[in-house]
Parts: sequence; C-alpha cells; structure tokens
Amino acid sequence: MIKQLAVASLACMALLCGAAHGQGAADYPNRPVSIVAPSQPGGGFDLMGRAMAEGLGRQFPGKSFVVENRTGSGTLLGTQFVAQSAPDGHTLLVGGLSNLVFNAALYKSPQYDPRHDFTTIGLVATYPYVLIARAGLPANSYAELLALIKAKPDELSIATGGPGSGQHILAAAFIKATGGKLTLIPYRGAQAAYQDLLGGRIDLFIDVLPTIRPHLDSKRVKALAVTSSKRLAALPEVPTVKELGLPALEAGSWFGLVAPGKTPAPIVERLRKALATAMAEPELKSRLEKSGVDVLSLSVPAADAFIKSEYDKWTGFIRQAGITIE
Repeated sequence: MIKQLAVASLACMALLCGAAHGQGAADYPNRPVSIVAPSQPGGGFDLMGRAMAEGLGRQFPGKSFVVENRTGSGTLLGTQFVAQSAPDGHTLLVGGLSNLVFNAALYKSPQYDPRHDFTTIGLVATYPYVLIARAGLPANSYAELLALIKAKPDELSIATGGPGSGQHILAAAFIKATGGKLTLIPYRGAQAAYQDLLGGRIDLFIDVLPTIRPHLDSKRVKALAVTSSKRLAALPEVPTVKELGLPALEAGSWFGLVAPGKTPAPIVERLRKALATAMAEPELKSRLEKSGVDVLSLSVPAADAFIKSEYDKWTGFIRQAGITIE
C-alpha cells in the first residue's frame, strides 16, 4: 500500500509540475524581458538588440522587451551576467562573433562556455566590417596607406571598440598583416572611438557598415577596404581584403539572440517562432537592409552549425596569431 501511495504521489507531482511548466510557457513573459547588449549604446550589439526588442514587442502585445547595456571587459561581463541568470526566458543576450567566439580564445577563464551555456533563439543578421580612415589622412587607397605606414612607422594609430570586440581582433590582425607598425588605441565602445576619429586624433578604425555609413555619407571618413568575400553594392568602388592580399581579414560580424542554456524548451520555442516572425516583418527588414544589414533566415540547426564553424575558425586564428588581452 505504501509503495502504491508513493507511486501515485510521484505521478501527481509529475502532473502538477508538467502543468505548472506548461502554464509558465503559456503565460510567458509575465514580467519585462531584458535583452542584454554587452556593449556601449550605439554599436552593433546595441543596434541589433533594439531591432529584436522592437520586433518581439509586437509579437507579444502588451509585454515589454527592453535592451539593457551591460558593459565591461569588452563583451565579457554582460555575457557572464546572462550565463549566470535564471533560465526562465526573462533575461536574454545579444550573441555575436565577439562574445560567442572571440572571448573563448582571448580569455584564459571567461567563466562561460559559449558552446554549452547558451541556447540559440535565432541568428538574425550579418554585416561586413570596413576599414576606414579619418577624412584628412593623406591616403586615399590601401596602397597609399601602406606607403604612409612605411614612411611613418609607429606614428599612425588604429582604434578598437574595446577588448575582445570585432574591431579589436581585426585591428590586431591588420597590424600583424601590415608589419606591426601601427599603434593600437583601445576605447570603451565604438562611439568613443568615433569621437576621436572624426576629430582627427586617431587615423584608422575597422567597424561594421551600419555604424560607419552615416559618417561615410557625410564624407567625414573614407573607406579603404571591406572584409566581405565580394564587393558591396553600397560601396562598389572599395576593394575587398582578399583583393588586397589580406585573406585572413575576411570576416563578417553576425548577431542573434540566445538564452541561458537551461531555459525551458516551451519558452525557447515560443521565442524562436516570435523572433523569426519579427525579423521577417517587411518594415523592420527593409529598414535594417537599407542600413547595410543582411537579414538572415536560418533554421536553428543551420544557425548552430554556422556558429560552430565560426568558433573553430576564429579561436584557432586568434591562438595561432598570439592575440591576447590578459
């Protein structure tokens, strides 16, 4: 009898837990959802975080999706915060090349494993980096830039958007590829770097097209190379790094949404469907594409396979190149 009661009790508990679990998913979200952008406002993480928050807000009427900028150590601290957050779907992360790939090779102990501590909601966008120079730099092509670097070794500077950022890795790789005669200047975010670039206090910067484009349009900076595999329709006159003999710099920044690894599957599925619908909205998609973003439509298995391939490629490159920040 005792054994039968115990079995019945366990069965009831399982049913109650299942009902509560299902109800939680059905009622999700039951409070504001924080989408953590692990960078300063104005950069790629922030831009895509706000686009996804806007789209998800329309898919969950009456619910709030808010971007929270958590900065520190490049993208490390904000990413650590989400990895250690309650896996209930109310704290999500803008995941990208920097925090889901680069940090694993740059830090001896990043305190999270991007391959296991996060669940992919969706990979939504990619866009290339562009090597730009201040308007007054006496070099209007990559060949002229190399000549200037050779003539003035260690006098020219290149900015980064913070340790572990895409700007940092590509700038370090660019310095290595051009003979190590540039000075690397770290900033706390892209906006701070732009202030000095536009003010003529630094010479070069490598950043993503959407944040560069307004400055290109106003002719306050000039583009010397793109990191895409082919020339961009928006910048048809600007050569690719491969054309210039720098194939190692071929890269695209990408962004998506991830949740802590143990987030319940029903909540993850609701978010996946909502995000896919949101990013397919014509108005949002058109606005992003006009800014230079390539909006993606990938299945979750395809997104995971892509992220794994990027992880394998870039962690190997960073370690081989000896790029560190510790």
